[in-house]
Amino acid sequence: MKKIINIVEDEKDLNELVKRYLEKEGYTVYSYLTFDEAYSHLDDYVDLWILDIMLDDKSGFDLIEEIRNHNANVPVIFMSARDKEFDRIIGLEKGSDDYITKPFSPKELVLRVNNIIKRVYKDDNKIMVDGYEIDSNQRTVYFEGKQIDLTTKEFDLLMLFVKNRGTAFLREQILEKVWDDNFYGSDRVVDDTMRRLRKKLPLINIQTIYGFGYRLG
Repeated sequence: MKKIINIVEDEKDLNELVKRYLEKEGYTVYSYLTFDEAYSHLDDYVDLWILDIMLDDKSGFDLIEEIRNHNANVPVIFMSARDKEFDRIIGLEKGSDDYITKPFSPKELVLRVNNIIKRVYKDDNKIMVDGYEIDSNQRTVYFEGKQIDLTTKEFDLLMLFVKNRGTAFLREQILEKVWDDNFYGSDRVVDDTMRRLRKKLPLINIQTIYGFGYRLG
């Protein structure tokens, strides 16, 4: 599941630039230009906030206080054109996780975001599905503490359904997503791999849609 990032930055060009870089990195990004716009979304689910310190008639310091009232644990990064030590100290006192001074490289901001996301959500790569514990980073599957050995394609097939639970896939779509474009052969390889996966994970609720394909229910 994609992490959600909210950007609050009144410089429209910088706002759009940062948004574009983070979206290329795979994040879902929502951007706001004013304090009031951001304030109206405080109840939304957000994994990380990026705040400019100077916002219209208020500040990022005001906004982080409101954010903390709604969610004390969500990480926050401050951006500022003011490279002043007391700003950094205030930001830390207010509960920010990082501070970056303008002008900055968007790539540097992306790296900082990635590091915070990995640190704060380090256990989010573990998913429970039908009694199985799946670690997408380590590419392992456990059931009642015992590891189940899957081949590369079996695991890739499993993750396709886990990440798209409830979505029905044609065999041709599965072939395209799990195997590469250079694969030459019958789409029966999908059925063969599915049969082996079900044998190894008998509790997994991947349903056959006859005449169509498969879906994780």
